[in-house]
Amino acid sequence: MSRGRALRLVIGMAVLVAVVARIGPSPFAHGLRAMTPTTLAASVVITALTTTCAAWRWTLVAHGLGVRLPLPVAVAAYYRSQLLNLVLPGGIVGDVHRGVVHGRDVGSVGGGLRAVAWERTAGQLVQAAVAIVVLAALPSPVRAAVPAALLVLGAAAAVAAAVAVLAARMPAGRVARAVRAVTADLRAGPLARGIRLEVALASLVVVAGHTTVFLIAAHAAGASASVSTLLPLAILVQLATSAPLGIAGWGPREGAAAWAFAAAGLGAATGVAITTLYGVLALASVSPGAAVLVAEMSRTAARRRVPPHPAGTPPQLAIARSLEGGNGG
Repeated sequence: MSRGRALRLVIGMAVLVAVVARIGPSPFAHGLRAMTPTTLAASVVITALTTTCAAWRWTLVAHGLGVRLPLPVAVAAYYRSQLLNLVLPGGIVGDVHRGVVHGRDVGSVGGGLRAVAWERTAGQLVQAAVAIVVLAALPSPVRAAVPAALLVLGAAAAVAAAVAVLAARMPAGRVARAVRAVTADLRAGPLARGIRLEVALASLVVVAGHTTVFLIAAHAAGASASVSTLLPLAILVQLATSAPLGIAGWGPREGAAAWAFAAAGLGAATGVAITTLYGVLALASVSPGAAVLVAEMSRTAARRRVPPHPAGTPPQLAIARSLEGGNGG
């Protein structure tokens, strides 16, 4: 594990320890006890929808970049990547693995990684846009800071656009080639005329699905606040969960929930109980990814058991000859 990854893991765990020291273990236990078969079933169904939409977004971007990716393969790989993201430090290992495996399957690891990178970027940009709208429209602990955040984002976008224009006019160089490559990917991938609306729609469904699971967890944990009160808090918690700290968002998620719910007058313990249940539901809902991993390991083991065959010899004939040789020995 690299120093940076280890540091992020330590920071996330430190936040979690601080939350436990501050409010005690009772809210975590309450969140676990709040799980019911109905709550779990609802989370599994909603996560199946969000996973399919995210996988569809991935296929759209991949096809735009010229990388073949059937939807059933994408759905299975997305379940696997979500599970890996939740059980391994950093929160992005599953996405990197997804890009590498897909790239190897199609003969272009670079293309596979680029497709995943742009697909994830598109989803995060839509999530950020939804967050800004919700946090600006509904009362929340950070509502007063939204105008400043918009100003910073607008300035960053203007700078990025200026850099792209200047780089396009520069003579061939490393920076110019990089900017042109990024621009070409954007035009062919998430911003392509034929797919950008579909990419945005899929991303909206994913954000809505995750938010709905959070609201279900809030109801199951006994929160009596209205949806308009809980919605901005759910958005804040999801933003914290996406931080590459700890494991599966544990730590930043509970810290953000404790602060946000306390600031909203709902109590830090309530926020932690809800996010505990939310985290467990998220892990349980992507558990089909384990079956994908097991199936892949079984196929890999089976391929290793098949004896190598001479060049130009059909595999079936090579296997038959090896069996004959074994029977004769």
